[in-house]
Amino acid sequence: MAKSTVPADLRYTKDHEWTKAAGNEVTVGITAFAVEQLGDITLVNIDVKPGDMVTEGKAFGTIESVKTLSDLFAPLSGKVVKVNGALETTPELVNEDCYGKAWMVTIEGAAPASLMDDKTYATFVENASH
Repeated sequence: MAKSTVPADLRYTKDHEWTKAAGNEVTVGITAFAVEQLGDITLVNIDVKPGDMVTEGKAFGTIESVKTLSDLFAPLSGKVVKVNGALETTPELVNEDCYGKAWMVTIEGAAPASLMDDKTYATFVENASH
């Protein structure tokens, strides 16, 4: 995976999710590497709604592809402030624009310091794929 496919302005989890902080809100999605591993996305099921609390490391939904079903994990604890409803009817957005239109949820809270920067994540992915 080319390092250029890992946006520098995001932070990453070991579960191949990206986070983007804006003030006290953190938007969450899955990375291009995760999309590549999953294949064609057929269903995105987000089990939380605005106002719900999520716990770091716990599942907030699932993503299904032609290959597998995977949990979506909250990279931080906090209150859900937005959910991307478009993914319910157009899950293929994840394949088309995983770092843009296919964000999953926005959580109010502070992103944990344990998140990886783009260079660390790119190295993590390289090591995971060998």
